[in-house]
Amino acid sequence: MTDHARLAAIYRYPVKGLSAEALCGTRLTSGATIAADRRYAIENGPSGFDPAAPSYLPKIRFLMLMKNECLARLETRYDEATHVLTVRHDGAAVAHGDLSLPQGRAAIERFFAEFCVGELRAPPRVLEAPGHSFSDVAHKVVSIINLASVQEIEKAAGAPVHPLRFRANLHVTGWPAWREFALVGHEIVVGAARLKVVKRIERCAATNVDPLTGIRDLAIPRTLAQAFGHTDCGVYATVVGEGEIAVGDPVRADQPATS
Repeated sequence: MTDHARLAAIYRYPVKGLSAEALCGTRLTSGATIAADRRYAIENGPSGFDPAAPSYLPKIRFLMLMKNECLARLETRYDEATHVLTVRHDGAAVAHGDLSLPQGRAAIERFFAEFCVGELRAPPRVLEAPGHSFSDVAHKVVSIINLASVQEIEKAAGAPVHPLRFRANLHVTGWPAWREFALVGHEIVVGAARLKVVKRIERCAATNVDPLTGIRDLAIPRTLAQAFGHTDCGVYATVVGEGEIAVGDPVRADQPATS
């Protein structure tokens, strides 16, 4: 069987736990994430993060949807040229700050100190280190979901399941459901870039939160376990050949489909 898959959407998440930003296209660089993806995180109590020697830390040390579903009620935009993060709530701008400057970070921290009151272990702090990504895994990866798999989860849940619940970078259409799992260990070509699929993504309670309302309304990991015998949706991939990608680009696999 030949895949007729295409790239349906590209997203980045400049601040861990905050809203997605849709991209029409981007350049993937070998061994890197999508540019600015998870570049920042908001510390929830002392995390032990050292900007001079950045390393992976578990997401529980930061504000994130698994524990702080209120974050989904915010719309955020990050301007990569100016480093300004703008936060909107109920359609109104409620905070903005240049994250490259102490005063800009302080403005964002003051907002989250009030917005997340009762959920903080200590005053929040914006964290960043050049070249570091606050990913859920230790290696720099690009996350991919198959929209047909999401449709199968919808059927099992008996309710709409927005793809943004899974906070992936690349959304692929045209693959059969669960096709992505057969690609672990293999390479795929997306536009002009080449990626190696390295790992299935195990899902946590963050996916229970509606990304549009901030309401914890579904039980996605439980639905996956009961209906499919696993709690996975999507895969991680590493960029092994750099190049431009754009929405609508073909996605080609190096092994034939097994279904």
